[in-house]
Amino acid sequence: MTIADREIVRAGSPTALPTNTEILAQLDRIRSSAEFDVPDRARKFLAYIVGEAIAGRADRIKAYSIATEVFGRDSSFDAQTDPVVRIEAGRIRRALERYYFVAGSNDPIVIKMPKGGYAPAFEKRLGALYPLTSGQAADVQSRSMPLEQTALWVSVATVGLLTCGLIANAFFGSAATTFESLTKSGGTPNIPKLMVMPFEDLSQTPQSAMITRGLTDEVINNIAKFKEIVVVAGPAAPNPHSAEREYPAFALEGRVRLDGDKLRLGIRLVQHSDGSVVWANTYDEVLQPRKIIELQQNAAAAVASAIAQPYGIVFQANATHFMRSVPDDWQAYACTLAYYGYRGDLNPQTHASVQECLQHATTQFPDYATAWALLSLTYVDELRFRYRLNRSTSVSLTHAIEAAARAVELDPQNVRALQAEMLTLFFRGEVSAALAVGARAYAINPNDAEFSGEYGFRLALSGQWRSGCDLVSKTVASNPGPTGYFEAALAVCCYIEHDYVAAERWARLADLHANPVYHVILLAILGKLGKMDLARAERQWLETNVPGFLENARNEVALRIHRPEDREHFIEGLRQAGVPVPGN
Repeated sequence: MTIADREIVRAGSPTALPTNTEILAQLDRIRSSAEFDVPDRARKFLAYIVGEAIAGRADRIKAYSIATEVFGRDSSFDAQTDPVVRIEAGRIRRALERYYFVAGSNDPIVIKMPKGGYAPAFEKRLGALYPLTSGQAADVQSRSMPLEQTALWVSVATVGLLTCGLIANAFFGSAATTFESLTKSGGTPNIPKLMVMPFEDLSQTPQSAMITRGLTDEVINNIAKFKEIVVVAGPAAPNPHSAEREYPAFALEGRVRLDGDKLRLGIRLVQHSDGSVVWANTYDEVLQPRKIIELQQNAAAAVASAIAQPYGIVFQANATHFMRSVPDDWQAYACTLAYYGYRGDLNPQTHASVQECLQHATTQFPDYATAWALLSLTYVDELRFRYRLNRSTSVSLTHAIEAAARAVELDPQNVRALQAEMLTLFFRGEVSAALAVGARAYAINPNDAEFSGEYGFRLALSGQWRSGCDLVSKTVASNPGPTGYFEAALAVCCYIEHDYVAAERWARLADLHANPVYHVILLAILGKLGKMDLARAERQWLETNVPGFLENARNEVALRIHRPEDREHFIEGLRQAGVPVPGN
């Protein structure tokens, strides 16, 4: 079994199956929960496949039947050219993962949609993933899932709530005075610490010992590339003279077993405060001669991505915890969590609050590189999304450049800092320099989905459409967080390929209704499709919410799309939508 197609491993009888009544009750429980936050079409999708399965028609659950019976596609539907079923299936899988992590952690029935098809699977919860201590077993909130997909997806609506709550707790409450008091006492911002314990070799052979040591080292190296978390090589005894905040909040444990040419790796993330298991996973792999290093690298990259990247396991655990209250020395970190929450829907109102929070964080903690990088990105968003109509774009760009320079100066290996530098160079018109910075950052951490998608979009907009759009597509498939921004990027990719039907589908999936550039992309697509009534509604939205934007459409397009022929192609769509764009 490979990393990609691994199945859940549980204690207890594998043949215990729930009844149809139990399954339908669980379906109602899921669909009525606020934690299962998906569009109505996805709810219908889930209800349809569950209904077909319990009716004994699981073999009929195919992309075609779902498209025609759930989404209203006609008989000409082709799954190879229309990704709607695949995209919605991904939404459902991520939403189910989140539901069972948060609201459904103790539910007796688990409904899954295994990768590779659309037929659901049902099981009763009969035991834990590991033989835990009695105290730990009571607190397990984990399920085994593919390592590439394990980091929990935070839905757009939930992210919005997290953002508002985090900002309120981190800044608008007592954070201003707390930042000040910490600065006066010489404090530094706290960020999560993760102790990676030496992995346990269960086989006790020379080969297994070598592989186990290599896996431990690779995991440490990969997690250390994410600057949103501090990795500590364990074990380490607590210093009685150190504050609690200095001891890692989480420990990562691993167990390695070899059986002939098969390797099994078990991983679990443990909460330091009470020993509870926050997340656990296992996978099997076949050992191949001269490919052991590659196996170690792939496994370690998947573990690091699941745990340490934005929207990963640690992000989710902290964001949920900080919704209740933010400890005095965690406000600056909470501002960075709020930034990633804002990325969910790119809402201008949320943007202003997040930016103010980061401004205070960088003022009070001037050596916090990640906060400087994220602050720079909020200034970039002012420019590219036209959030502040009363501020000159040159002012926003100047602020972005200054903040990015400070971030890179503080930490030249910080991928978020390099991302900010890449974007400031791009919007300054220095495209080659921007892509060079992007390539350097990608080489540092290719597992950072939030960065790799942005870098891919910059490649595409510079004219490298094939390689750039491929990278964006991989990000949409693997990013555990909200993907609306990258789905909008794929809409642009399809537009440039003259596939306007697919472009509209991606734009509709993006669902960024508060973002001006989203409406411009959709407007050009609708112009190409000749959907004039819908195009008029988009024009009206832009004229009401960003007055003057369309009058300057040529310059706005030139700011974003590098090649002249690609600019003209996009402007052609705007003209066909009724926008009077003048010639050169």
